[in-house]
Amino acid sequence: MSLHVLHYKHQGRAQWGVVRNGLITPIPGEFETTADFVRANRIGTLSELTGPMIQESEVEWLSPVTRNQQFVCQGANYRQHMIESGMNPNAKKFNMIFTKAASCIVPADSHVVRPRDVHFLDYEIELGLVLKRDITSRQSIDDANLHEYVAGVVIVNDYSARDVQIPQMQFYKGKSYRTFGPVGPYLCLIEPHDIPKLRGLDLTLTVNGAVRQKDSTANLVYGPAETLEELSGVHDLYTGDLLATGTPAGCALSIPSPVKQKIAALLPEAVKWKVFMEVQAGRQQYLQAGDLVESRIASPDGLIDLGVQRNRVVGEAG
Repeated sequence: MSLHVLHYKHQGRAQWGVVRNGLITPIPGEFETTADFVRANRIGTLSELTGPMIQESEVEWLSPVTRNQQFVCQGANYRQHMIESGMNPNAKKFNMIFTKAASCIVPADSHVVRPRDVHFLDYEIELGLVLKRDITSRQSIDDANLHEYVAGVVIVNDYSARDVQIPQMQFYKGKSYRTFGPVGPYLCLIEPHDIPKLRGLDLTLTVNGAVRQKDSTANLVYGPAETLEELSGVHDLYTGDLLATGTPAGCALSIPSPVKQKIAALLPEAVKWKVFMEVQAGRQQYLQAGDLVESRIASPDGLIDLGVQRNRVVGEAG
């Protein structure tokens, strides 16, 4: 059975604890990083943990993924999101991979700061995988051995500055502003029999209470096992690193159809991007200061429930 762990601060001290029904049982030991925690703890031992408990309402949330870890992402990994992004799902035969700066990682209840020069701030709810072991050579990974590589799962919101990401072709920059990567609140540790549930989790994102994104991980194009196998042949990954598996349809971003993109390609560069900016300016879905974004991921039976992220959008100070 899955187990929910919280990284938190209490009485000035960062700690880790097992969460049950709003109560935290502190986990003995000092674990400065996610890697330290994952290496030192196993779900079987933690599930039997007892001792004095703390009300969750009395602590400050911290991110269960610390900033020393790599933040790797998949793009356009749900069929309907591919379509709304102007891609042909039947023609795209590759896994789109990019990274975010680890410095954008913040706790799940953090404010998201919209920089002064960003006008088109978008949201992207995603299921995040937290690695259980180092991967430093090509591996054969499938659902049968995926539990050897994945310690647990978290909620990730891949906030994106579309007016930087798209016209400048800057995925890294457009997605890496400080606060653009809330993670948590919980790290849900999983066991081998939980692996099938990872392809049946419900994702829901609301803005000011209105549903913007709603889908199931059953609709992932490239699943966790095949993605980790592919990445193992490219570069090193380490215990505690984070892989965000892509976002469903419903983002604020509006991308022209493939036919319109071909027409736009014939336009002078300045004209093409002027049209793009004008189209985005008409989209009321982009986030504004004061908006409240809430993200939830859970299995239909409730046995895996990653909690709720709540992010208030604020303007950049100064």
